[in-house]
Amino acid sequence: MTTVDRDDEQDRHTRAEQRLGTVGVAHRSVGAREATRANLAWWDADADDYQAAHGEFLGDADFVWCPEGVREADARLLGDVRGRRVAEIGCGQAACSRWLAAAGARPVGLDLSAGMLRHARAGAARTGIDVPLLQATADALPLADGSMDAACSAFGALPFVASVEAVFAEVRRVLRPGAPWVFAVTHPMRWIFPDDPGPAGLTASQPYFDRTPYVEVDADGRATYVEYHRTVGDYVRALAATGFALEDLLEPEWPAGHTRVWGQWSPVRGKLFPGTAIFRARACP
Repeated sequence: MTTVDRDDEQDRHTRAEQRLGTVGVAHRSVGAREATRANLAWWDADADDYQAAHGEFLGDADFVWCPEGVREADARLLGDVRGRRVAEIGCGQAACSRWLAAAGARPVGLDLSAGMLRHARAGAARTGIDVPLLQATADALPLADGSMDAACSAFGALPFVASVEAVFAEVRRVLRPGAPWVFAVTHPMRWIFPDDPGPAGLTASQPYFDRTPYVEVDADGRATYVEYHRTVGDYVRALAATGFALEDLLEPEWPAGHTRVWGQWSPVRGKLFPGTAIFRARACP
């Protein structure tokens, strides 16, 4: 595995902050409209650098669930996708959707960011695997009721929306009964540690139960980046409340010999506690 320098990751984040005029960090409530505006601008500003930093690891037509390197080709969390209509929520550059298409599925990729979708179109041109792409928020999917046979999200959208219940309700609406909904997010316990892949990221610094969003702001106090925290229980209850049955919760271990640093993910932290949580649920009848 390729190692990404920690300073390169920090530089990438700093460049996006400079483009957006970010001057500081606040912890405060943020509504859906403000969060959508901020995160749309953020991912458009960061799209090119994100692709440059992580495109090789993610591949042009591979389905990588998380920085630990779990691949759908091995894990088969979605089951047999041949002939299935699959919605990828927060598809980014849509490598997962292209893998699904190559595996015989009928995917559609949805993302808030035009910048990320631009890279999705470039990936289609490189691979010759073209999938439908839609610019949309995760809590207002432009898909018909019961039109999808599965839905997935690999670190897309969920940390950046004000209401995960609203997203789950939309996903349930577009899924047929019995369809799988599988999503990967930063493991909730990571919230208590500094966002640092080194030894400084091993000491707890804030409460697990503090759900106040992390917000970066410009000189006028406007949000330029918003990220929300949910506990494991929050996700479980949200699934139950919106018509899903939880079948499994995976916490991938850090693989031996995997040296890649991705943001806060690293061998130093990965050998001690999980960095990713993958929820596998199914739409109730």
